[in-house]
This record gives sequence, C-alpha cells and structure tokens, in this order.
Amino acid sequence: MMRITAIATGLAIGLAALQYSNPAASQSEDGWVTLVSDTSMGDWDQVGKANWTMVDDGLVANALDGKDLAYLVSKTPYTDFQIRAEFYTDADANSGIFIRCDDPKVIDGKTCYEVNIFDKRPDPTYGTGAIVDVAKVSPMPKAADKWNTFEITAKGTKLTVVLNGEKTVDVEDSKHATGPIALQYGSGVVKFRKVQIRPL
Repeated sequence: MMRITAIATGLAIGLAALQYSNPAASQSEDGWVTLVSDTSMGDWDQVGKANWTMVDDGLVANALDGKDLAYLVSKTPYTDFQIRAEFYTDADANSGIFIRCDDPKVIDGKTCYEVNIFDKRPDPTYGTGAIVDVAKVSPMPKAADKWNTFEITAKGTKLTVVLNGEKTVDVEDSKHATGPIALQYGSGVVKFRKVQIRPL
C-alpha cells in the first residue's frame, strides 16, 4: 500500500510540474520560434565574420573581421513562414534579412530573397524595405537611428514586407522556394533585439 501511495504522490508531483512549466524558451504557445532575443544571440551558422556581441539592448555588430560581408544563417530551412524582427541601424548601416536561401554557405541577393536595410544604397529603389531585384520601394523609408519592426511573410509565391506598420512589398515571385534565413552585417552599426519566425 505504501508503494502505491508513493507512486501516486510521484505522479501527482510530475503532473503539477508539467502543468506549471513554461513552454520552451525558443518557442511560444502560438508557434513563434525566437531566434534572437534581447538576452540571447541564439544558435546560428556564420558565413563571413563580424564582431557580433550581446549588449544591454540586444545583438550588435559594428565591424567586419575581413573583407567579406557577414551573415548569421539559421540552422533550419523554412518554406512558408512569418518573421517578426526588431532592428536598429545607424545612417551608414548596410544590413538586411535574407530568406529562402538556396545554399546555406552562399548568401547573397541572387541565391536568396534579400529584404534590404540600406538607407544609403546607391540605387534607392531597392533600398530599405525593398526585396533586392524583385520588388522596388518608392519612396524609400528611412530606418536609421531608431528601432524598427519588420514583418515578413512568405507563403508560396506570395511575398509581403511591412516596415513599421507600412506595407513596402506585396509581390509574387517563384525564384526561391525554401531555405534558411540569414541576418546580414555589411557596415555601420546594426542591432537586432528580437527575431522570431513562425512556420505557416
């Protein structure tokens, strides 16, 4: 009888622990997976090198280690998804969020869709808020010297980008179907304090 009581007590404690435990830190109950938070850089592969470090308000880089542009590349490929990202850049920054990259070791605007963050891009039609060589933005919004929010949705051939509540891209394109996402560091000061993705 004591053994049965002990087992029952153990089961009750176990059930209580399950009931009150939090969901995994990286995934919320509504399906959002946190890739970068204000306290964690997350787990990425790197292509090129930048001085990514965690600071009080998130993940920051302000210099390249070498001549090549640097990317943090997700270890998981994604097909249909939504991204929510909070970022800060200075006026000289060249950055972006690359999606559906064909090759996780070759990240650029030809092998991925490049959702651009580049206020001083020489051709502003594909500057901040655009998808380079796919969807122009006019007039180009400015992201420098403030926190911004990107909402990026890829569902089939439909791609949409919303920057700070304003839609900048709504386009159909079929060049890239699936692949990892990547965060770019090219120049200036670039910070990310939250990057989340939800598969659709």
